[in-house]
This record gives sequence, structure tokens and C-alpha cells, in this order.
Amino acid sequence: MSDNPVAVRPPDTAALLVACALGIEHVALRTGSRAGASAPVTVLRTGMGPGAAERATARALGDAALREAAVIATGFCAGLAPGMHPGDLVVAQETRDTHGSTPCVNTDLLVKELVKAVPGRTVHTGPLTGSDHVVRGHERGDLLATGAIAVDMESAATLRTAVGAGERPVAAVRVVVDAPEHELVRIGTVRGGLSAFRVLRAVLPAFFEWHRSLLLPRR
Repeated sequence: MSDNPVAVRPPDTAALLVACALGIEHVALRTGSRAGASAPVTVLRTGMGPGAAERATARALGDAALREAAVIATGFCAGLAPGMHPGDLVVAQETRDTHGSTPCVNTDLLVKELVKAVPGRTVHTGPLTGSDHVVRGHERGDLLATGAIAVDMESAATLRTAVGAGERPVAAVRVVVDAPEHELVRIGTVRGGLSAFRVLRAVLPAFFEWHRSLLLPRR
């Protein structure tokens, strides 16, 4: 039996907000397949960093069409654990930052659907921590020691802002583009960056199935 937290079921017409930070992430998501979407889907580019993520998410959820939307934070991340590779997926059980933690909903289902959507890719689950800068060198080990398995700059701020704007289901799914044994120098110019881009393009069907599960009547 899953111990995932359960959020209040959103209205049947509730939209899905998919938030990312970078232009290259936005391109990957905008060019991915929309087949299987059960409700309106908005792909939001927040800009880089926690402050930008907070502001953009708050603005978006202030729109009447998105006021009750479920939210997924996505894009690239740095893996912290040895053995991670570019193109691996991270499903956060919770996001963390200096303000606290935000539990994610229905993560078991997300893992199952991501395995279908991107066969052959490893899916890691665990805490996803936030940073206000690109993590390098010894910082990886320091963050790994806290129990986190990956780090990015926007997910924690996005989800914290989302639940602060009203109770809703939230999740975070990231694609590893940078890992301890595979440090990335420049996104899109090396094999790891291109691999992560292709994986990110393929994840939307899993997001749609996660969202659809939230809209189904509970027994």
C-alpha cells in the first residue's frame, strides 16, 4: 500500500499547470505529444531561480482558469547520488528548501507511468532539494548527506507557492542532466544534455495520466 499523501480531489474541470524554468525545457515540453490530456494544460516558463519561480507561479494561479489547477514542476536537475546518469528521471516524494518541505501526491502512479512513457530509463524516487545557485563539487556530497537525491533551483519554490495559493495536488518530476560522474558543462552541446532533452519531450503522457487519476472518483 502506498504511503503517498492524498490531496483534496480537484474539480473535474480543473486544469493542469506544468512549470519549468528554462527556454530549452519549455521547447521540449511544448513540442511533446498532447495526446491523452483530459483537461486544459498550460506549460509555464517561470524563469530561472526560486524567486522567479515563486512570482511566475503565483501570477499563473491567480488566473481564474488556473485557480484550482494541479501543478507539476519539471525540467532538468542535478543528480546527487553515485550511479545516476543523464536522462535518468527523478520523481520527488517531497520538495525541500529553507522554508520547509512540500509533500508530493500520487508519486507511485507517476513512477509507473514514466516507466511506460520512457522505457529503459531509470526512475529514482526520494526528496528533491532546492538551491539558489548551480551546485558544484563538494556541495553535491553535502546535499546527498541530507537525504536528498537531486537538486534544482525551482521545484521547491514552485510547489510551495502552489499549495500556498490553495490546496491542490502537486508533484515534481525532473530529468537528470548533470550527475556526479557526468558533470555537464553546457546544456545541449554534449550527449548528456541532448539525452535529457529527448526524455523531457516524452514525459507529458505520464503527467496526463497522473492528472487523470486525480479526477477519477475515489472509492
